[in-house]
Amino acid sequence: MSKKIALALFALVLTLALGATAALAGVGRTAADPGVSDREIVIGATTPLSGPFSSVSSVTIGASAYFKHVSANGGVNGRKITFKYLDDQYDPAKTVQLTRQLVEQEKVFAIFNTIGTEHNLAIRDYLNASKVPQVFAASGSTTLGRDAAQYPSAIGFQPSYQAEGWVYGKYLARTRPGAKVAVLFQDDDYGKDLLGGLKRGLQRSKVKVVAAEPYSATSADVQSQVAKLKASGADTFAIFAVGKFAIQAYVYANKFGWRPKLVINNIVSSASNVMAIASEGGTNKVVPASISGVFLKDPTDPKWRNDAGVKLYRQILKRYAPGANANDPYHMYGMAAAYTFVEALKKTGKTPTREALVKAVASLNITKNPFMIPGIFIKTGPNDRFPIEQMLLQRWQKNSWRSFGGLWGYRSA
Repeated sequence: MSKKIALALFALVLTLALGATAALAGVGRTAADPGVSDREIVIGATTPLSGPFSSVSSVTIGASAYFKHVSANGGVNGRKITFKYLDDQYDPAKTVQLTRQLVEQEKVFAIFNTIGTEHNLAIRDYLNASKVPQVFAASGSTTLGRDAAQYPSAIGFQPSYQAEGWVYGKYLARTRPGAKVAVLFQDDDYGKDLLGGLKRGLQRSKVKVVAAEPYSATSADVQSQVAKLKASGADTFAIFAVGKFAIQAYVYANKFGWRPKLVINNIVSSASNVMAIASEGGTNKVVPASISGVFLKDPTDPKWRNDAGVKLYRQILKRYAPGANANDPYHMYGMAAAYTFVEALKKTGKTPTREALVKAVASLNITKNPFMIPGIFIKTGPNDRFPIEQMLLQRWQKNSWRSFGGLWGYRSA
C-alpha cells in the first residue's frame, strides 16, 4: 500500500470516528427553541403605537421598561429579555400579519401581551398550531381561560370581562336595590362578555337591565344609543366601551340632562386621559357618579403615594421609558404583566423551552406582585386558567380614582 493511500485511509477513519463521537455526544440533546440563546430570550407582541387607540400602547411601553430593568440586573438565569413589538394600529388584520412576521422572521420565543380581544382571537389558531406560547394576552375575553383544552398555548392576564361584569352586578344588587340599568356595550366579545357578566351578577335581585344598546368599533359616535338609553327611564348607566366612545357616552348623557349613577369598566377607568376629557373641565355632572373596578395600584390614587411598588414603578419608568406619563395606569398594567412573565420564565429552568413556559403559566401561585393591590393573587392550575380573580371597587373623586371597601372574589368559569 502506498504512503498516500495509507494517509487517505487514516484521514477517513479519523473523520468517521470524530463524527461518531459527535453524534454520541448529541444523544439526549435537543436544539434550543427559537428565540433562545445562551445570553438572550427574544419575545414579541403587536400594539397600536399609532392610530385612534394608540393610548393603550402604554401597556407595552410599561412592560418593555420592566424587561429592560430585569435585563440590566442580570436577566433571567443569565439571559436578558429582548422585547420586540410592532405597530398594528389596532387592526386585527395587521395583528395577524405582524405576528407571523415575529414568529417566522424574528423567530421569537413567545408572543407576550398582544393588545385587544379581536386581535388575540385572530392570532390564537395560528399560534396554537405553531406551538408558540401566547402568554398573558391583554384581553379579558372569557374564552382565553375557558377554552384552554382547545388552546393550551394561550392564556390571558387581567380579570375576565364576564367576572368583572359579575362584580358590578353584585355591587348594584347590594347597594341599589330596585335600580333600573341601561347598558352601552361594544358589539363584540369584549362588550358582550361584560354585559353577560353584569346580568349574572344581578340574578335573584330586584335590579333589572331595562335597555342595552350596542355600537360598532367603526361607528362615528354613540349619540343615538345614549339617547335611547336615557329614554328607557334607567337611573343607572353601565358604560362598557373604549376610548372615544366612553368619552362620548359621558358627554351625551350630560348634554341630554341625564343624571344616572355610573358603572364603567376597568379598561376605560384605567386610561389616563378618558376621565379628564369626559369631565369637560369640571362641567360634566355625570362623571363624579362613576364607579369602576381595579386590581392594580393606581399611581394617581393618594392611597399608594408612599408604596414601595409604586416607587419602584416610577423609578423604572423614568430610567427606561423617559418621557412616559407615570400617572398613566396602563404603564402599571404592563409592568404587572411583565413581572408575572418573568416569574413564569424562572420556572422554566436553565434552558427555557416553549413547552416549559406553557406549563409554567398554567401553574402559577404568586401571592405578591409589587404592582398589584395587596391580597390579590395570581394563581392558575389544571382547571383554572384565569390568573386574576379578585378586584377592588373605586370611585371617581376630586379628579382621581379612590378605591374603597374590601376585595371582591369570584370565579370566572
